Amino acid sequence: MTEASSPVLPATTPAPAPLGAGGSAPADRRQYVLTLACEDRPGIVYAVASFLIQHGCNILQSEQYDDHDGDEAGTFFMRVQFSALDPVETLERLRAGFLSVADSFHMQWRLVDASTRCRTLILVSKFGHCLNDLLFRHRIGALGIDIPAVVSNHVEFQDLVESHGIPFIHIPVTKDTKPEAEKQLLEIVDREKIDLVVLARYMQVLSPSLCDALSGRAINIHHSFLPSFKGARPYGQAHARGVKIIGATAHYVTSDLDEGPIIEQDVHRVTHATSAEQMAAVGRDVECQVLARAVTWHAENRVMINGTKTVVFS
Repeated sequence: MTEASSPVLPATTPAPAPLGAGGSAPADRRQYVLTLACEDRPGIVYAVASFLIQHGCNILQSEQYDDHDGDEAGTFFMRVQFSALDPVETLERLRAGFLSVADSFHMQWRLVDASTRCRTLILVSKFGHCLNDLLFRHRIGALGIDIPAVVSNHVEFQDLVESHGIPFIHIPVTKDTKPEAEKQLLEIVDREKIDLVVLARYMQVLSPSLCDALSGRAINIHHSFLPSFKGARPYGQAHARGVKIIGATAHYVTSDLDEGPIIEQDVHRVTHATSAEQMAAVGRDVECQVLARAVTWHAENRVMINGTKTVVFS
């Protein structure tokens, strides 16, 4: 499997994930998350399980998927969350030990400490509902992320952001200053060691070079009318056409505008009696929920890019 055709594992650092039916671990036992992708063949699950057993680890969650269709047909994906029973089994030791297993199957893989929080930079323009929702969830501990800063090309939400004790950075963007603005943005990403960039209704089209620099670690949210109702007043256009479903899509950012691999979607039914303003209100609620789920799953290392789509482990 050549590198160009291989699936991409987004560059994330996961937050602690809730334990499923696979078991539980004492609070003092370190937990780790292993994600991998490789060409499907017999023995992969056995090899991973054997490695963990040999290193005295206890599997808490395990999910796998074999893609039989699409551009990446024949690719096997796996996510395993486990605890190390022996404190000597550190992250570095486990990574070094897993190298031989990964090499034997030509895996793309990541092994991370489950307690490490995803450092997330939020971008916003003049629509603040997604920003406000993420800040609230962050404040009450419902998102396993850290937010070192919020960047905006406007100043409307400076007071809101700073009321949460988070630095607000104003980077105005015009046609002439866009290259410099994107350079400043990348400097913040590098300086703050950002794992994830969230476009929480950031109404700027990122350049192809910036999309490439943030590949696999930038999430956008938009209404699900695209490509039907582009441009201004999409809910007004939808109301005029008698739309019966309002939806939202969260996806990874690529240079193909609003065409990146989809992470999450949701819809809400409306009727002929729903006004354009009510449709917009429904849309705001759906966008908040969809974006929050996408950010959570990315932060927990549950999303793996599979060509033009994603594998999302629950």
